[in-house]
Amino acid sequence: MKFEDLLLETGGFGRFQILILFLLCLPRINVPMHFLLHNFLAATPSHHCTIPRHEAFENLTTEELLLISIPREPDGTFRSCEMFSQPQFYLLLNSSLQPENDSIIEDCRHGWVYDHSQFTSTIATQWDLVCEQRGLNQATATFFFIGVTVGAVIFGYLSDRYGRKAMLLVSLVCSVIFGMLSAASTSYSMLAITRTLTGVALSGISFIVLPLAMEWVDVQHRTISGILTSIFWSIGNMLLAMIAYLVRDWHWLLVAVTGPCLLSIICLWWVPESARWLIANGKVKQAHRHLLRCARMNGRKDFTVSPEALRRMTTEKKSGESYSYISLFRTPVLRKISLCSGAVWFGVAFSYYGMSMNLTGFGLNMYLSQFVFGIIEIPAKLIMYVLVNRVGRRQSQAWTLILTGLCIGANIIIPKSFTPMRSVVAIMGKGFSESAFTTVFLYTSELYPTILRQNGMGYTSFVARLGGALAPLVFLLDSVWRSLPEVTYCGVAVCCGSVAFLLPETLNVHLPEGIEDVEKTQVRGPLRISAPEGMPLQPHPR
Repeated sequence: MKFEDLLLETGGFGRFQILILFLLCLPRINVPMHFLLHNFLAATPSHHCTIPRHEAFENLTTEELLLISIPREPDGTFRSCEMFSQPQFYLLLNSSLQPENDSIIEDCRHGWVYDHSQFTSTIATQWDLVCEQRGLNQATATFFFIGVTVGAVIFGYLSDRYGRKAMLLVSLVCSVIFGMLSAASTSYSMLAITRTLTGVALSGISFIVLPLAMEWVDVQHRTISGILTSIFWSIGNMLLAMIAYLVRDWHWLLVAVTGPCLLSIICLWWVPESARWLIANGKVKQAHRHLLRCARMNGRKDFTVSPEALRRMTTEKKSGESYSYISLFRTPVLRKISLCSGAVWFGVAFSYYGMSMNLTGFGLNMYLSQFVFGIIEIPAKLIMYVLVNRVGRRQSQAWTLILTGLCIGANIIIPKSFTPMRSVVAIMGKGFSESAFTTVFLYTSELYPTILRQNGMGYTSFVARLGGALAPLVFLLDSVWRSLPEVTYCGVAVCCGSVAFLLPETLNVHLPEGIEDVEKTQVRGPLRISAPEGMPLQPHPR
């Protein structure tokens, strides 16, 4: 007897599964709050150089003081990182004049003055992470995603060795500890270290929650359960916008987005360990107890199974054969799939976080942008659930990513004065970006054979996290050319989306079991439309 048959005898998909999905959705909400927190944690308000006190300034208004002390940009705004070495009093008579000698302009020497009308405090204002130090401000997001990458490796191994529930508890507890330490940071170095460790801990939540939930769900309900569960990621996006709107100080904002982990820790008490994992690791008594509880909650009081029957349930493996990440590149077709799918995952994550971390670049208020970007993801997920089964995985993957890039590129051309049009294009782009992210996990899991599927997903997950880590740093390219970051995001999305056309279609074809099935794709037969066994639909790299 297979575990799937056993799960059907306990009721398949009933109140027990609904309870587990609901309880595990709570930590799922918390993950995007931290993943996209950089938008508000490291926000840089308007600023200018601090102007030293002088007796000659006593009768001047603030505007006049800025006029004679701070040079202006061509659009009339005051520069953020430069000041006059000496007051230019002649500008009081004719403010339209511009200094002919740049030698009188110098970098800020006495610090900066910030506009606190929108933010009480951010890490940029706390440690003056502006101008020459601006790179350190963006690097905090990169440090966080490096932690996420490391955490995936750590918790991926530990959850297989010590169990899903135990490692999820460790991940939640560590998230609370490091999240609170981040809020209490007294230096930039301390913040960088604690945010990196927070990324490691949160990666465990992202990596474990969905497999733990899906391992209790039967095949027929796995895809729709994955879609519905992933909606809570979008809900977390929207909640982040509301929390950030209410909490304008970065210390308390970190506390506010970390606090819900405590509720998740409490709710984890009612979540059982994965019976699949327990059986695979010989802990049949615990698995037997959880299965009986599942059957009772689902109304199957006549369900009976002996521990001895569970002991006979083993995972079939080919003796003498072992596979590693190197196996993904040994044969021609599999090598092509691995290289192309890696490029697609990089483009999906790179463009998704590129758009998600540019809330002020599309004409909307940043809080409204965060909320709208979250809510647009919900219909995008539901539409893709239908679309991938109608037009195919390859076409859906390629065009959603290409259209993401084209929307980013369109906003480079559209003048900033056309705010409504820029906003609509940005929202469309975010919807396409989420559609690409929703598609890529299902598509990739169908490309790899069963014996290499976990290795394939681990490899592509690593590449995706690399894209997420690099995305924030691209914003620094605006010092070379103002539109260069958008051009980069656009180009990468279009190129990586085009690479998807090189991948084979998997709609209505049999899932490959071994490497030989991939190398001889023409012999693959019909496939029942559902996510592969044991694999959640929503991409865990986020």
